[in-house]
Amino acid sequence: MRSDNGPECVSTALLRWAAKGSLSSALIDPGKPWQNGTAESFNGKFRDECLSMEWFRSRAEAKAVIEGWRRHYNTVRPHSSLGNMTPTAYRETTATGQNRSATLK
Repeated sequence: MRSDNGPECVSTALLRWAAKGSLSSALIDPGKPWQNGTAESFNGKFRDECLSMEWFRSRAEAKAVIEGWRRHYNTVRPHSSLGNMTPTAYRETTATGQNRSATLK
């Protein structure tokens, strides 16, 4: 598990979860977010497309909104790493063999 050693990455619950799953950890160097580019990119999209758009009145509301965004992100939102296809369309083309040469970027 690669992280920047931020407070969310050193919580007792997360450390227990990682230990239970036999996960090793690696810290990126301070001030070098490009060492964890995939996560930084996702976090930026999550913040810009979901968190910054809402004022949550309760934890239940936050969970519902975030779950809706997660479903949208993982099914209908185009991804540049999939050639700007949606994950659903990409899954369908790879399942039917239409996209055998496709590789993730």
